[in-house]
Amino acid sequence: MNRLKAMEIFVRVVQAGGFGKAAETLLVPASTVTRALKELEDYLGVTLLNRTTRKISLTVEGASYFEDCKRVLDDIDLVESAFPGRAGRAHGILRVDTTTSIARHFIVPKLHDFQELYPDVKLFLSTHDHVSDLFEDGIDCVIRTGTPADTTSLMTRRLRTFRWVVCAAPSYVEKYGTPTDIDDLAKHHLVGYISSTTGRPIHWTFDTNDGQRHIRANDGPIVNDTDAYVSCGVEGLGLIRAASYIVAPLIQSGVLLEILPGVTTPPELVSIMYPRNRHMSPTVRAFIDWSIKTFSDHTDIM
Repeated sequence: MNRLKAMEIFVRVVQAGGFGKAAETLLVPASTVTRALKELEDYLGVTLLNRTTRKISLTVEGASYFEDCKRVLDDIDLVESAFPGRAGRAHGILRVDTTTSIARHFIVPKLHDFQELYPDVKLFLSTHDHVSDLFEDGIDCVIRTGTPADTTSLMTRRLRTFRWVVCAAPSYVEKYGTPTDIDDLAKHHLVGYISSTTGRPIHWTFDTNDGQRHIRANDGPIVNDTDAYVSCGVEGLGLIRAASYIVAPLIQSGVLLEILPGVTTPPELVSIMYPRNRHMSPTVRAFIDWSIKTFSDHTDIM
């Protein structure tokens, strides 16, 4: 038994909340995870995890051993990161979670650059619109828009900002006309987008001389997926308010028309977040540095 590898697997099982999810994030068969844990418990002579059909939980001995394992693994990473050899370079599996639109517009188009820079890193990229629990899902870092809610257990690095753009298909404008100001929006169909946090449609926010103005957007179809949302706009089902980096190419090609170009919206933040540890692994640091450069190099045409 490779005790160090078994410790890594044990920590991942606890963080992921189960054997199956740990196996997925480690990219190994579930049987490998199960066998490693059994061999580790046999070697230590204690039960580390209480197992049921629905969940796992740490025993008293397991909780103590878990903290010790994390400290040992962190110390090993810290020592290895000080050397220029392979141990100090970015390598191994990197688990990143983001939204589909961010992956499509920022990460995937430049992913070949990352692979050339760090050939020893195997990227496991997942896409969700909800905010992942890094420890439960076994994720190393996430990229999200908006103001981070958790600043106690997570470190945050700003990647860029973008603006919201109200737009519509030419067919919609031809049929319903073009709103001339914010008040005019009440006369139009506004496609709604469901918040992954509240489960309710997100209001459109605008900056005015009297402060911020919020408009309810639920007079048209209501969706919970960015691609479906933009498609509703393209098909002329109503006005949409989308990120500039998403709709810029569609406006440039004439598929969508920008509405109310003189009205400003609060800038939106894009951040990369990762667990607040004592130190950062070379692999996570490499991805964060690459992301900062990649996002700063990306310019919208609007």
